[in-house]
Amino acid sequence: MSGARIIDRAMLDAASAAARESPRGRRNRNFHTTDEAQCHRLLNAIEPGSYVAPHRHLDPAKDETIIVLRGRLGCVVFDEAGSIVQSWVLAADSGRVGIDIPHGTYHTLLALEPGTVFFEAKAGPYLPLDEAELAPWAPREGEPGCAGFRAMIEQTIRNLQAVSQ
Repeated sequence: MSGARIIDRAMLDAASAAARESPRGRRNRNFHTTDEAQCHRLLNAIEPGSYVAPHRHLDPAKDETIIVLRGRLGCVVFDEAGSIVQSWVLAADSGRVGIDIPHGTYHTLLALEPGTVFFEAKAGPYLPLDEAELAPWAPREGEPGCAGFRAMIEQTIRNLQAVSQ
């Protein structure tokens, strides 16, 4: 069983530490060895305040599966016009631990507590998002308006949490 890797608390802690140190507030820990790999498997550590611009994957092979291993993650799905159509809180210690997002679906994710880490799997190879995959109605990462847009998404998630308690 040479090369087998255990996903343990130490690995999650290291991923979270790297995310805290990153200017973007998130960091991947890849299990696939190259960006050209046909299947991408990774830990994605994300901290509160990180902005993931709403996007979609147009390639029919790029459905995206996410399983929360630690922390709490907000997930929001939008329609073509940018209206929120679904939102969830996913948490390792709850009844909702993950989501499978079909290709072509606009979505964003946000950490709701420090130390949030999720496992992500989708088809490779890695290609940067192109213009058609970025939501035209949302700011891009680093643009003015990111903080306000993210705050609006977070408030939607917090309202959902208040209703479900």
